[in-house]
Amino acid sequence: MIVGDRPELEVLMVQRTSRAVFGANAWVFPGGRVDADDAGDVDHVVHGLTDAECSTMLEVERQGRAWWLAGVRETLEEAGLLLGVSDARSSAIERTRSDVHADAGALVESLALNGLSVDLSSISEVGRFITPLGPRRRFDTRFFLSAAPADQVAKHDEEEVVQHCWIRPSDAIEAFRRDEFPLMSVTHRMLACLDRYSSVAQVWAAASERREPQRVRVNDPEGAYEVVLPGEPGYETADLEVEHGWIRI
Repeated sequence: MIVGDRPELEVLMVQRTSRAVFGANAWVFPGGRVDADDAGDVDHVVHGLTDAECSTMLEVERQGRAWWLAGVRETLEEAGLLLGVSDARSSAIERTRSDVHADAGALVESLALNGLSVDLSSISEVGRFITPLGPRRRFDTRFFLSAAPADQVAKHDEEEVVQHCWIRPSDAIEAFRRDEFPLMSVTHRMLACLDRYSSVAQVWAAASERREPQRVRVNDPEGAYEVVLPGEPGYETADLEVEHGWIRI
């Protein structure tokens, strides 16, 4: 989730192509799956967090840093923004963008060739959702937060995504309710989390605290399936086991 003060808090969203096997036409945050290359030798092109630190945050044995690299790669590929770089030459960023658009596996090599190093500490893990048992295809999704890079302009790839926009979380939710802005349920829930904050500084401060993850709960009167976030009315009495989601913001 890439956020910016424009001047109110807005988040960058991209619309998936109608050809997508999952989430066709939906508005989502830039993202995708972790690839084998993301867990390779990247010490020469990243700083700020070690693999051990990332793994501890995600409560995995090793290669936790791969999730951060996947977020950087997918954001660059889908939205044209290179997270975690500052004081970098715009020409170096543009060359890296071009390389990744041509070959998603070229990120690490291109960063090295262009003298770029990504500060992983500028990206914070803030949520996790696992789709329930039942469907053959299940997803274990991590959500990350980062401030929009200064002096970079978002540009969608016109392949996996067909358009992009900056939007206030509340406006996205309202447009979804009017059937004008297709959202997957998990995206809606993370937008509701962002809607609690009025600036990048506020939401980043919350993310930086690394709060204990809190389970999303559900009220289901007469089949309404109302998702309740921590701190909202009815949270303490809502069902804990229905929704497989945890948030830190």
